Amino acid sequence: MITAQDVYDYIPIDKDALPERFDIELGVELYSMQFNYNETGDFFTVDLYTKSEDEDVPLVLGEKLMLNLPLWGSINRDSLPAPTLIPMDVGGQEKRITYENFMESVFLYIADGGGSDDDATV
Repeated sequence: MITAQDVYDYIPIDKDALPERFDIELGVELYSMQFNYNETGDFFTVDLYTKSEDEDVPLVLGEKLMLNLPLWGSINRDSLPAPTLIPMDVGGQEKRITYENFMESVFLYIADGGGSDDDATV
């Protein structure tokens, strides 16, 4: 059986290891992303940093992952990643992102990826 993960690029996140921070190449730029989970509110957030020679520089902190809404959609800044990142349930069954469905039926897809393995490297 072919799944959406076989067709679309997505960013793998180990929700059992949160907070999880890693470097990722998006488009032609290198960023650092940290994913966090708020147990009380049952939601996930992401922090985005640019990579500099000696430190990570915060770009956006505490962006809440919202189902079917692009990350950083309300922010107009040239330093944000070129590919659009969208948490989605391609099956259309989920109403919101929860701990139970994140990385099970809801994944953080690279919408501008075009299915190429060159768009994101973790």
